[in-house]
Amino acid sequence: QVQLVESGGGLVQAGGSLRLSCAASGRAFSRYAMGWFCQAPGKEREFVAAISWSDNTTYYVDVAKGRFTISRDNAKNTVYLQMNNLKPEDTAVYYCAARGPGSGMRGYMDDVRYNYWGQGTQVTVSS
Repeated sequence: QVQLVESGGGLVQAGGSLRLSCAASGRAFSRYAMGWFCQAPGKEREFVAAISWSDNTTYYVDVAKGRFTISRDNAKNTVYLQMNNLKPEDTAVYYCAARGPGSGMRGYMDDVRYNYWGQGTQVTVSS
């Protein structure tokens, strides 16, 4: 079992930055692939970024490339999402997710591939 708790969301002006954190409790965090998803009002949950457990390979949705960075600190059982140059269309609830242990990255954009989810943190970007 893995419990995930997100933090770091808030209100920011367009062009600003936020760093989301996801603290994991439970065993063997280092063997879980991690992902970030977002859900805007009236829309389905969408993939944002993911990081593998084996070699820290990262994956991004096209609109996040060059602006967002996913990273992990296994010593702290934490995964991060650094978000720069934020845009109003980034406004959403952001969720942290874990899959594993020992999972490959096939279907990394598909939320059904992830076993565990956090409660979400709101990100609001004003224009």
